[in-house]
Amino acid sequence: MKQIYFCCLLLGTLFTNAQTEIDGIMMSKKQLCTGAVYQYSAWDNYWEGTFKRDNQNLGTVSNNNISVNANYGVSDKLNIIVSLPYMTTQASAGTLKGQNGLQDFSATVKYMPIEKTIGGATYSLYTIAGISVPTTNYVADYLPLSIGLQSKTGTFRLMGDYQKGHFFTTLSGAYLKRAKITIDRNAYFTNEMIYSNEVAMPDVINVNLRMGYRSNRLIAEAILDNQVTQGGFDITKNNMPFPSNTMNTLKVGIHTKYTFPKKEALALVGGFNHVLEGRNVGQTNAVYAGFFYIINFNKK
Repeated sequence: MKQIYFCCLLLGTLFTNAQTEIDGIMMSKKQLCTGAVYQYSAWDNYWEGTFKRDNQNLGTVSNNNISVNANYGVSDKLNIIVSLPYMTTQASAGTLKGQNGLQDFSATVKYMPIEKTIGGATYSLYTIAGISVPTTNYVADYLPLSIGLQSKTGTFRLMGDYQKGHFFTTLSGAYLKRAKITIDRNAYFTNEMIYSNEVAMPDVINVNLRMGYRSNRLIAEAILDNQVTQGGFDITKNNMPFPSNTMNTLKVGIHTKYTFPKKEALALVGGFNHVLEGRNVGQTNAVYAGFFYIINFNKK
């Protein structure tokens, strides 16, 4: 749910993974992996519905994000993962002021019920469930410069992983159930006029495919990620986005993780992602880097 998290596709999403909920890696029992990741993302073109355009009143919209993450191995097959990001947004043109603050806290349970080795290849199945909740009273109805959507979200993901030698493929699909939010106005227009301060948020389906090289020292993978909103509506002509807009995106990216040979507890991560196609989202380019450190609580 890093993807992050899923805060807002107009702000960009994070592809990072270092023992996270969306990769085929588990922390061992009584080990804690903790660290931080910094991401910078920006766009100057976006899709207004299916129409791709720029906006000189916004210029380039950028997002700086640093997240603190932790993953604890309750057992070799059960991990608990938590994350909390701090975000800042800004636009290079116009009069809209950027926002900053803590966004949504997420907690995830990752369980591996099946791991089998057949013919030299290892097959693993994972079930993943998580929640995210806003940690501050940030303004959701201020897109594209809001730091999030204020919606409490529950996620269920099913994931399969195949590895033979050092080469692997991981495929997963998730359903995100999002709660209603409250905005600071008593009426708004979607496809019709609604006289309420409550906004029904459409759910989301996500499919993620990653493949590449995986060893104890190095992970290098290519990623394809598709996110489709189950409902919503398009941004109206020359208008600001709205939290319950349809926000579809197809992204590609690369991710690397390197573990130091003489300091096996320390790992560096980094990567890049790019939005290929979208609907009511910015065509975002994002780069990220971070570190993770493993603390072993097992008795020597």
